[in-house]
Amino acid sequence: MKGLDVRLQGVPRSVSYRRKVVIIAGSGLASLALAASAIQLSVPPASATTPPTHSQQATAIVGIARKALTTLHLNSVILRITVNGKPLVTKALGTSIPGVPATTSMHFPNGAVSYSYLSTLLMEFVDEHKVGLNDPIKKWMPDLPEADQVTLKMLANNTSGYPDYERNPTFLEEQYADPFRSWTVNQRLALAFASPVLYSPGTNWSYAHTNLMVLGVILAKIGGKPLSTLLSQKVLKPLGLTDTVADATATIPSPTLRAFSSERRVALGIPATTPFYEETTSWNSSWGTPPGGAETSTIYDLTKTAEGVGSGKLLSKASYQAQTGPNLLGFGQTTAQCPSCHQNVDFYNYGLGIIRSGQWLTQQPLLDGYNADEGYLPSQKIAIAVSVTFAPGAFNGKGSYPNSADAIFRQIGAYLVPKAAPPVPPKS
Repeated sequence: MKGLDVRLQGVPRSVSYRRKVVIIAGSGLASLALAASAIQLSVPPASATTPPTHSQQATAIVGIARKALTTLHLNSVILRITVNGKPLVTKALGTSIPGVPATTSMHFPNGAVSYSYLSTLLMEFVDEHKVGLNDPIKKWMPDLPEADQVTLKMLANNTSGYPDYERNPTFLEEQYADPFRSWTVNQRLALAFASPVLYSPGTNWSYAHTNLMVLGVILAKIGGKPLSTLLSQKVLKPLGLTDTVADATATIPSPTLRAFSSERRVALGIPATTPFYEETTSWNSSWGTPPGGAETSTIYDLTKTAEGVGSGKLLSKASYQAQTGPNLLGFGQTTAQCPSCHQNVDFYNYGLGIIRSGQWLTQQPLLDGYNADEGYLPSQKIAIAVSVTFAPGAFNGKGSYPNSADAIFRQIGAYLVPKAAPPVPPKS
């Protein structure tokens, strides 16, 4: 997970899908707050009795994105907002590379958005009575620690106690030494369980890529097909996602949104005073997902994802509630044995493969110089999708950078629905 470690006030780094460059305790949520406060809304005035027209709303939203482009040091901002399934605004600002404008048709990695597809597939299997959420995983992976106690639900909501292989210093060192490499499941499991289980299954909460990787492997066993095939047949196509595809090396289709980063600065020993900024478009981001789960997408498919997953289109009412309800709100705490554990709070409350922020259902991928956010407000049927790439000024002296797409998402959500605005990060 890259960029900055987002743990602020007991909330994990954007437990979205990103690689850390350097852990800066308490900086993550703070960076979100700084990013959000940097964008000052400037919208056309409207009377108390006359709501803004769609045209006025679109103009205001583009103004937020345009302001963010410069204030947050971004190369590009691509966004799409729909209300009740109808487009309000679709816009691309900035450039992919100098001289090549960003466009709304460009493809980029979708990172942790694939976790929402994993959990949707899991709940489909539950609806089909193939499995139960409380089934122990020993049936499929009996050699894993505590396999008789860890359940499918614990993998999906990060309460298994399994360590995160991404936190292993060896993983970080080797991944940054060769960001194009592929990691096998066994290699990642060996790194994860080089550390002891963090807590008894189901007794605390800590984000771990290990959980979702193992879940993906098990789902393929349950479905009897490769995970990429199952996701395509049972989730992506039924949601109408025509531009979301899996690739073992995370190759990005054309037209490609290109990305750049300074995140390897510390790993490569480059002083903060020395300019350093490299293209990351071809980095292999499949390290964070199970085999068949590394995907690329477009802003159109991110919006459809927000609508489809956020509304529970493919699930029964009970399964939708299990996936998206505030079931872990207030659960979890940091302990001496588990410094990576955190309490789920209103700003960041994990469901099953999704993040609940206030009334919004979201995912926030941040990896390899790419950053996005897709969110859905069920009560108003509003979907927001934002994708950004970063200019050199976004990176600090250690190569870390903020979750700027999330900041833009929250500004847009607050403008459109002030009474149900996405929560802002807790103040330190």
